[in-house]
Amino acid sequence: MHRRLIAPGALAASLLLAIPASAASYSPGAPGIGDPYYPAYGNGGYDVSHYDLRLKYQPQTDELEGTATLLATTKQDLSRFDLDFLLEVSEVRVNGAKASFTTSGQHELEITPATPLPKGTPITVVVRYSGVPSTKSAYGFSTWHRTPDGAVAADEPEAAWWWYPSNDHPSDKATYDVSVAVPDGIQAISNGALQSTSSKLGWTRYNWRSNKPQATYLTTLAVGRFDITTGKTSDGIPVINAYSKDLGDNDGAARASVERTGELVDWLSGYFGPYPFNSVGGYVPNTTTGYALETQTRVYYSPKQFANGSNTSVVVHELAHQWYGDDVSLAGWKDIWINEGFARYAQWLWSEHEGEGTAQELADYVYASHPADDAFWTVKPGDPGPDNQFDTAVYDRGALAVQTLRNEIGDDAFFAVLKGWPKDHAYGNASVGDFQKYAEKVSGKSLAALFDTWLFQPSKPAAPAAKGASIASRSAAATVQPKSWKKIAATNSAHQG
Repeated sequence: MHRRLIAPGALAASLLLAIPASAASYSPGAPGIGDPYYPAYGNGGYDVSHYDLRLKYQPQTDELEGTATLLATTKQDLSRFDLDFLLEVSEVRVNGAKASFTTSGQHELEITPATPLPKGTPITVVVRYSGVPSTKSAYGFSTWHRTPDGAVAADEPEAAWWWYPSNDHPSDKATYDVSVAVPDGIQAISNGALQSTSSKLGWTRYNWRSNKPQATYLTTLAVGRFDITTGKTSDGIPVINAYSKDLGDNDGAARASVERTGELVDWLSGYFGPYPFNSVGGYVPNTTTGYALETQTRVYYSPKQFANGSNTSVVVHELAHQWYGDDVSLAGWKDIWINEGFARYAQWLWSEHEGEGTAQELADYVYASHPADDAFWTVKPGDPGPDNQFDTAVYDRGALAVQTLRNEIGDDAFFAVLKGWPKDHAYGNASVGDFQKYAEKVSGKSLAALFDTWLFQPSKPAAPAAKGASIASRSAAATVQPKSWKKIAATNSAHQG
């Protein structure tokens, strides 16, 4: 481990004299990007535009070697900056020159370039590293999941630290090239499109590319023995799905669900607009986790999602995130409703399509199922807090808020909002407040009271706020459980392992 050198006494004074007076304006980038939910996540001082990850992984020993090249631009006069990372680093270079580095906190890699970096400077950061990801933890947990024949990196709100150095916050999205060498007979799966493969001396290298901005937590890696299927959507988008060869009894149900990806993308495009990426699909590794995750273009599904049979509803949920969460990503983690409320609402629309309960019937059922003193209503989907970020209420009360918006502004305006939002904020980031403004712009209505009541008040909305003829006033009839409910509710654990 190379440590930053601290010059003592007179040497320090002479070094200070050698630095131009203007260097006094240079300061370290913040060790966190400023998200109140996760103060130490991400970093200040720069913005990444591209990650190039060249990796070699040995499944038997869980040994990972890597060279990460980050293209970034400084956002301040920068004397030092951090990356989020856990493995052992052997060398760092900034714009070709060796940089000193050390570690701090739970997951900070502190890098001091040979010369300070003025604001607006394009920088190339190269980090050489190695380690055994499964031996690493931060805050008492790990997001690196070993499988019988390899490993998987997929988790939320963090997963990158265990396999590549990054600015780990959704507000700093970038494009990716992920190149992974694995022993012959093993496959490496990541996001985007497979550019090429090559074999040499017992190793096969897989080269994947994501050519649209992608959040760090949406970047995935899966290594193991997979059965890979390919196809295309009606619009010609390549579909790549993968299934571990040892899924056992869950194999059939997983395939019967995930193999409908192309069909479901076609269907969702009717509501959300054209699919925004260069590839789509999902993979089902043999993990013991219980959740699914909307890893961009290549959704991660746990086998447990299919333990009770096929479930297209969970596939709809994760694919809906490709528009709501991946294409348009949250500005801060408090904006999670834009991800989960709309992905859950897509399941309600699918239920309606399948004749298993309308969106209104599902809204009525959610409202009636939770009495006023239920803790369900104390969670505020518009700002749930880090402890409740993936609470059931964010999903169900969140979707209930979406249906209430639909009732308030009418179907024409509502579906215009649903389709226009991903186009208006394509490949960017946005907040709940941004969404409210957009819905007001499209509908021509003031929606402040509605958003406040359904997303920010820690109490059950009264009947008038529920638009009289819907939801609250039909609570007696609404106690009948829609046919789709059990499969929808199975997604409640989608992000909880």
